[in-house]
Amino acid sequence: MGKQVRIQAKLPAGGTNIFTIMSRLATEHKAINLGQGFPDFECDEKLKELVAKYVGEGKNQYCPLSGLPQLNQTLSTKMERLYKMPIHPAKQICVTAGATQALYTAIMTFVNPGDEVIIFEPAYDCYTPQIRLAGGEVKPYQMLHPDYSIDWNRVKDMVNDKTRMIIINTPHNPSGTILSKEDMECLEAIVKDTNIIVLSDEVYEHLIYDGEKHQSIMRFPNLFEQSMAVFSFGKTLHATGWKMGYIVGPEYLVDEFKAVHQWNVFCTNSFVQFAIADYLAEPKHYDYLPSFFEKKRNTMNELLADTPLIPKVAKGTYFQAYSYEEVSDLPDLEFAKYLTSEIGVAAIPMSPFYTHAPKDKVIRLCFAKEEKTIESAAERLMKLKR
Repeated sequence: MGKQVRIQAKLPAGGTNIFTIMSRLATEHKAINLGQGFPDFECDEKLKELVAKYVGEGKNQYCPLSGLPQLNQTLSTKMERLYKMPIHPAKQICVTAGATQALYTAIMTFVNPGDEVIIFEPAYDCYTPQIRLAGGEVKPYQMLHPDYSIDWNRVKDMVNDKTRMIIINTPHNPSGTILSKEDMECLEAIVKDTNIIVLSDEVYEHLIYDGEKHQSIMRFPNLFEQSMAVFSFGKTLHATGWKMGYIVGPEYLVDEFKAVHQWNVFCTNSFVQFAIADYLAEPKHYDYLPSFFEKKRNTMNELLADTPLIPKVAKGTYFQAYSYEEVSDLPDLEFAKYLTSEIGVAAIPMSPFYTHAPKDKVIRLCFAKEEKTIESAAERLMKLKR
């Protein structure tokens, strides 16, 4: 091998993420993979037919930077229907190459070296590296099992002149909790009369249960004026591999976002945008999602009721957190590896979602699976003993 150039790693603490590690173990041990968050069932045949239709019609060239006008109009109509917030389709929406790209672009747009960003841990694992790539400093607020609640007075105490952004996630991955109207009002009071931008990760907006309503930032007009919300078509349409999402905000923030977005993606694939525009114009294609996934959540919890795993019943997302404190004293990563190799079910440990992980004995299981998959996993998990 020739001489290697000297580099300075931007993410020296980087490496293989927990999802890759556990999925690799699941394959190696032929385990049922309830770790990584993707459905094992197909998206709607009608949606696939629409994609094929628009490929056949030659819709294969660039779309406008903000997104296909028909799609943005569909989204504007959808958001006003759900959240009573008028959103200008051309000025307040930008279609992105998945929610992760939307989050990354928003962070790169607004966070500068030395800025502080408050996140709530356990936190989805892309936030911290993205903040660090922007030169920002992560300020984690630690939520604790079993409630994963937020003391907003503590959050207020974390805010200072360096605070540039607060990232929230509701419904929350990985805990399955949701933010209430009161939570959002507390956040609104904290950021009022500041230059703080709220980045609201709402990719599971439709996956919310027990009659609860999703408390989008769009329900709070004053808060919305200094916020951006990120959404995922992949989560809504059971098509995570399409990597399609969008971001919504006031025009002055979206303008800044698009100024950066144009230089890393510019636009996303055209034929899928045409298909989604048609498909989501019919509310029935997303109205069914709460009951659809609530049934899967209930099935998993009912089937695991006779195991020593203790659920913190998910109010949203398609993830269910379980305490294994009655099963083992192993750290959560070791227990997840044990489940995969010895029991035959892959889970995700909770500790990788923290900067400084507590010693909670908690794993996360995904219930976005066919019923037979959940049943087979439950049968294996019945081997666990107190």
